[in-house]
Amino acid sequence: MRSPHIHPLWPSRAALSVLAVCATLAALLLGAATPQAAAASSLPCDVYAAAGTPCVAAHSLVRALYSSYGGPLYQVQRASDGVTADIGLLSAGGYADAAAQDSFCSGTTCIITKIYDQSARHNDLTVEGAGGAGKADVGAPADALPVTAGGHRVYGLEISAGMGYRNDSTSGVATNGAAEGMYMVTSGTHVNGACCFDYGNAETSNKDTGNGHMDALNFGTECWFSPCYGQGPWVQADLENGLFQSDAGHSKNTSGTGTGPLPFVTALLKNNGQNHFALKWGNAQSGGLTTTYSGGEPTTSGYAPMHQEGAIVLGTGGDNSNGSIGSFFEGVMTSGIPTDAADNAVQADIVSVGYGGATGVTGTLAPGSEISLRATTACCTADYVRHRNDAGVISAITSSSSGLDRNDATWIVRRGLASSSCLSFESRNYPGDFLRHYDYRLYRMPMDGTAQFRADATFCPQTGKSGTGTSFASYNYPTRFLRHYDYDLYMASNGGSDAFDSSASWTDDVSWAVSPPWAP
Repeated sequence: MRSPHIHPLWPSRAALSVLAVCATLAALLLGAATPQAAAASSLPCDVYAAAGTPCVAAHSLVRALYSSYGGPLYQVQRASDGVTADIGLLSAGGYADAAAQDSFCSGTTCIITKIYDQSARHNDLTVEGAGGAGKADVGAPADALPVTAGGHRVYGLEISAGMGYRNDSTSGVATNGAAEGMYMVTSGTHVNGACCFDYGNAETSNKDTGNGHMDALNFGTECWFSPCYGQGPWVQADLENGLFQSDAGHSKNTSGTGTGPLPFVTALLKNNGQNHFALKWGNAQSGGLTTTYSGGEPTTSGYAPMHQEGAIVLGTGGDNSNGSIGSFFEGVMTSGIPTDAADNAVQADIVSVGYGGATGVTGTLAPGSEISLRATTACCTADYVRHRNDAGVISAITSSSSGLDRNDATWIVRRGLASSSCLSFESRNYPGDFLRHYDYRLYRMPMDGTAQFRADATFCPQTGKSGTGTSFASYNYPTRFLRHYDYDLYMASNGGSDAFDSSASWTDDVSWAVSPPWAP
């Protein structure tokens, strides 16, 4: 049964908006040339319903996936007292009420304990239990992945190893060779080569029960079948006992080198359960979809027909293999195979969300502001704090610098992960990655929810030690300040045994000019 804190409009959410469905159907009848028109009036599950392939699961921390949905998106639990709260929408068919989460979790931390299914099937996801390959998982930190979507500040789901969600008793999800489709919006910047960041159909026993008993999207850099071209990450099909890029397993397309580090990626899988599956991906911020494979089921025995069991998994493999990492913003599963026109309309709608858009505030230390930090030492007044190969450094940035350099030198100010009276700095182009110190060196790293990470990634601003600008004290080492030394970044004290603690030019090196962002 659902939480009692359901929006009063929820009873009508099981039925789609007639106007939205009619508008979408009209657009789809005109073909793929009109996806923008469909996206303007309909959300993904409206589109798929109009195409005759309704959603049987619709999960998102970010937004409604039906134009008429007004219920809860997800549930959070406070560490301080164990109390839970549902996080809903600002309005029906709209975006998450992130402020409600911030208020509820103020002064403590929260994890995500449930992700509600917006479809009439109520296939909600809860924290995954033990499986054949892994112990019970833990919930993801609720504040690890702040992003802008639809012009609103919202949160995504940031999965670290040992985290995952599941529902082993579902309704309407494909079983025993039935046709289905699915997509998710994820990120190419938060991936690894461990098994298995999946979203889709899995075993009901949390164990590997054989070939063809899964039908799930996989996204990461794990290459199961050689050769894999490029560095990935790749959109693959986890059909159990293999991550497939084709019927042969390996990619048959030498140009299929993966998505690269795109901040937001649409990943899509369609499978008729008998003799055909297809994989597509697209930039969730712009453009259309690219089909990387469309052809027969794997030639190894057990996959044609498929033997899906109908559980839903998010963040792990079917047997709870949970060494993977990944990001999740939204995803759906359908009954039947959606048309290409419907897929194109959904992609157009996703692009219209504006994932990762500008926050609208720049050049200040107010939470949500986009900034760049300029060095004030005489040697380096054209140099800015940036990440390069994960490490924090300073380098010269100008208007003629590459887009990559300007993005690397742009940060989003967030409330301090360890203290709301201090600040944290989220990478502009690596959502969910924050500037943190480790062994006094500064790095860009994904937020894992631990108390150690929160403390290491929190900085307390004060008047610049040189008398100008701003200096940033470490939250957990308050006598150490963010400093550049030989173009690298450290948390440095004024004098000490390490070279970067040298008193020479220390006051200048720890004083920074808070500047407008190079990549707003």
